[in-house]
Amino acid sequence: MKVIAAIMVVLALVIGIVPRFTDCQSQGKAIALANGKEVPMKCHWTGQGEVALAVPLVALGAVTAFSRRKETKRALSVMGIVLGVFVIALPTSLIGVCSMPDMLCNSLMKPALIFSGGLVAVAGAVGLVLAGREGEPEG
Repeated sequence: MKVIAAIMVVLALVIGIVPRFTDCQSQGKAIALANGKEVPMKCHWTGQGEVALAVPLVALGAVTAFSRRKETKRALSVMGIVLGVFVIALPTSLIGVCSMPDMLCNSLMKPALIFSGGLVAVAGAVGLVLAGREGEPEG
């Protein structure tokens, strides 16, 4: 389970860092309003949401590394699956990214988040299976 925990932490870092450098605002692009004011595009808000998901994923990985009880490992694995699904849902259906396919958020950030979220969900599922197979620690 320590390998699963390390994978979760690394993926959480990817999920938290990649949007900071691949959203449109990091590239100097924003939506210009009629009054001259500029507002961030929706890929920026997806990136903010991904950071909010990365923080509990890091904590989940850290707690998983040190948990000893079978029930705790199961619960943490289920939470990993849920967080992985939300990582995928933010750029695809909840908030989304820019509609133009040549934008960096569409060509790099979205696929990276979908892939990372999928790996988090798979790692959670593997952790769930492994937790079901191991016995209780003594003590």
